[in-house]
Amino acid sequence: MPRLGSRVRIPRSSTKIVSTDSLHNDAACGAPNPRKCLGNRRQVVYTRRLHNRPIGLCSKRGIFHYRRRVPTDLLTVWKGGEVWRSLDTDSYAMALRRIHRIAADVESEFERTRASIGRLTDPALIVTTLDDPPISLPWAPAAPQPPAPPTPSNRRTIGDVYDRFIADPKHQWSKRTQIAHATTRKWVVEVFGEQTALTDITREGCRDFVALLREMPKSAHQRFPDMTIKEVVAAAKARGETRLISTANLNAYVNRFGGVMNWAINEGYLDRNPLKGLKLPDPVKKRDKRNPFSPEQLRRIFDAPIYTGCRDDANGYAIPGDQRPRRARFWVPLIALFSGLRLNEICQLEVSDVREIDGIACFNVTSGVSLTGDEKRVKTNASERVVPVHDELIRCGFLAFAASQRLCGETNLFPELPFGHLGYRSTAISRWFSRFLENAGAAAPLTCFHSFRHNFRDGLREAKIDRDLALLLGGWTTDGKGTAVADNYGSGYQPRALAEALNAVRFPALNLDHLAVLGPRRET
Repeated sequence: MPRLGSRVRIPRSSTKIVSTDSLHNDAACGAPNPRKCLGNRRQVVYTRRLHNRPIGLCSKRGIFHYRRRVPTDLLTVWKGGEVWRSLDTDSYAMALRRIHRIAADVESEFERTRASIGRLTDPALIVTTLDDPPISLPWAPAAPQPPAPPTPSNRRTIGDVYDRFIADPKHQWSKRTQIAHATTRKWVVEVFGEQTALTDITREGCRDFVALLREMPKSAHQRFPDMTIKEVVAAAKARGETRLISTANLNAYVNRFGGVMNWAINEGYLDRNPLKGLKLPDPVKKRDKRNPFSPEQLRRIFDAPIYTGCRDDANGYAIPGDQRPRRARFWVPLIALFSGLRLNEICQLEVSDVREIDGIACFNVTSGVSLTGDEKRVKTNASERVVPVHDELIRCGFLAFAASQRLCGETNLFPELPFGHLGYRSTAISRWFSRFLENAGAAAPLTCFHSFRHNFRDGLREAKIDRDLALLLGGWTTDGKGTAVADNYGSGYQPRALAEALNAVRFPALNLDHLAVLGPRRET
């Protein structure tokens, strides 16, 4: 049995060959086609025999389907020129058992359609079930009748299709994405009805769904638990709620629902996507969604008690004291500013991820299974990268901290960070950092932890770092097209070249001498 999601190869005979002469002569056409058979006969052309598989059996995205051309006499009344029916299996043996029933159903549909338009029909081809009344059709043309509805085997409901989509083994989703799809499914089913046929979902109904999403309040599943989407919207209006979900979040829900429809089209359940083109234009440009921290904000952050002396780095991180703990809450913001790593990329670092490569201390950002058996995630393929440790981090004693964690037998660089409910170690510190900004007087609109990456990108620009190097260090993909063809050539940048580019990033307005353990900062 082939692996799920893999490309299925249909067995073909390789032992017997026949002349194409017989294949190109159609008995129903009278004389043979001279352009085909005569030339083949002269050149003695042979072909391998392919007649050992059922006609119409084909594989699409790893799932077997039955494909049948619409007869010529029905093309004027039938929608489309082909009929596709999913066999709902990736097993060739199972497909061989199912295809004959599906083929019979399709032929029965053709005959019913012929009967409805007064064409000559063959009653023997019409499949009846126990619930159907006996059918007796004349051989002469009958009076026009309305077309019969599709058979139940081909009438998929939105709930059934959504469940099949979510269960498709080709989807390798994180827990966060799984929850997002489950939330979208809940809302779709509440609006359209779980037993509604997929083909009954109209363009107008999808427009109404998008209009409903436009009135959804933020964090609806937390603030309005156990309510349907329509009840949530009504309750938000009654409260005079003005904090609605952003256009970007609305489009994310539309994208997920549209993904189900596209999947259904590929499976042969649907002919077109009624959601196509219904996304809303986002009035906020991408670069305006987050701002870098200003020089004053950076000074307030790194002059806070946790960096100058606090009571402790737990509940007393904002209270001045004589303790200077150097754990996750101390190091994570510094690493983000001077390396451009994302929050979860930092939080999931292991001690072994801080290593020396060609004499250069580096962070090794990877995905996969960690040494403790936990899953490590990155945002994109470009996120897996090697980033040298900035001189400023070394001056503040980071390498000594990593060495001490190694001597203590720790596997994780920051073992005090637990996994959140979505499986990310960054969950707790993300919430803490929002409170930290408020306590430090550094909070401002459109700034959050991710603003450190914007500071890092601006630092690369100020240092006039080559664009390829900048994208590589930050783990950014190229604009829209992923990796360029030229990126597949060569062995890439050496750690020393990466270190030179990284250490050119400086923040002159920020003085971290109070954190240094290795002497004054080197100027470049």
